[in-house]
Amino acid sequence: MPEPLNVDEFEAAARANLTEPVYDYYAGGAEDEVTVRENRAAFQRISLRYRVLVDVAERDTSSSILGTPLSFPVILAPTALHRMAHPDGELATARAAASAGVLMTLSSISSTVMEDVAATAPNGAKWFQLYHYSDRAMSESLIQRAHAAGYTAIVLTADAPLLGRRERDLRHPFAIPDGIEAVHFTVQPPTSGTGSPISAFLNQPSINWTDLAWVGAASPLPVLIKGVVRADDAKRALDEGCAGLWVSNHGGRQLDTSIPTATALPEIVAAAEGRVPVIVDGGIRRGTDILKAIAMGATAAAIGRPQLWGLTVGGQSGVERVLELLRDELSLAMALAGSRSIAEIDASLIA
Repeated sequence: MPEPLNVDEFEAAARANLTEPVYDYYAGGAEDEVTVRENRAAFQRISLRYRVLVDVAERDTSSSILGTPLSFPVILAPTALHRMAHPDGELATARAAASAGVLMTLSSISSTVMEDVAATAPNGAKWFQLYHYSDRAMSESLIQRAHAAGYTAIVLTADAPLLGRRERDLRHPFAIPDGIEAVHFTVQPPTSGTGSPISAFLNQPSINWTDLAWVGAASPLPVLIKGVVRADDAKRALDEGCAGLWVSNHGGRQLDTSIPTATALPEIVAAAEGRVPVIVDGGIRRGTDILKAIAMGATAAAIGRPQLWGLTVGGQSGVERVLELLRDELSLAMALAGSRSIAEIDASLIA
């Protein structure tokens, strides 16, 4: 097929190269996948009220988050098992993120050990995503390893006490391919039957606010909380000392019919009161989506599936191309909206 011109075309090319179970694991959501669709539709429904007669011959897409410079306000969201997409897996993704000047968030359910990911792109900005476990020694070990390897923040996922009912995975059933494993864990999940192998890593129904406090105390790094869609949760997270709020519904993979992240974002931004950065993911496929997220008060937008589509199609260069497309689309959208810098993108652009 011709070279993909946008993220959707990368997905189509990736689907042709992946087995059906792996594609469905990456692309699928919970139950009827209403939230998967609504995440994207919510961004598409937002209209832009653009400015005219602004000299936009020069535009600056650069920004920063928690002191880390970004070439444009995008973060790679944590996504599992990259070696299912490409043999180089997370190594290729990390190199692409560093090359593009964006930040990578490595998943706990990585198919490459965190130290190797850090070493392959020593100048790249990296955070580590944590699923907190009842075995606190395991959680503390992962936190300390991340700190030693040069990751600069811990992202605690709070919306997955149990695995959502992902019917695509159940229908096959999904199994982690031979030769690939979740390398940060000694537990080996089942590869057949009625349950998803991923449930072995997310089955922690007792997680609560005391666990967030424990992670904060155990971590020498700033801790962000991921999965927030309510102002009261956001305010409590700030009271617990969180360094950032990540608006996410897990890409529609947990509670179906959850509020779309574009809808939840303004409430979380208001709750944050400018005290900490706010990140949003879910349904971001265009530069205009990034523009809208920033206009609504987000510090950065995060992409999950798009990085996997690029990785599948072309390894490191595929991820780089996806990021290049999004950066170019954002720059063009800024020009057409009359914004010469990220700082000039404000709420007045939202109709």
